[in-house]
Amino acid sequence: MTNNTNSKSSSESKAALKRFKEEVASEIGVPLKEGYNGDLTSKQAGSIGGEMVKQMIKRQEEQMQ
Repeated sequence: MTNNTNSKSSSESKAALKRFKEEVASEIGVPLKEGYNGDLTSKQAGSIGGEMVKQMIKRQEEQMQ
């Protein structure tokens, strides 16, 4: 059984991750658009994920200090 609180939290998390992905794509110049992005090269798509991980690690390290 799904709890409404968990469902809301999951939706909020997904929305935050989507905003973060769009922000990173914009910062590195990858033309991410709403909906289907199958026209991106593997390099472009991978660079978004790689940069997201770098920024998440950096933020975590800053919080730990």
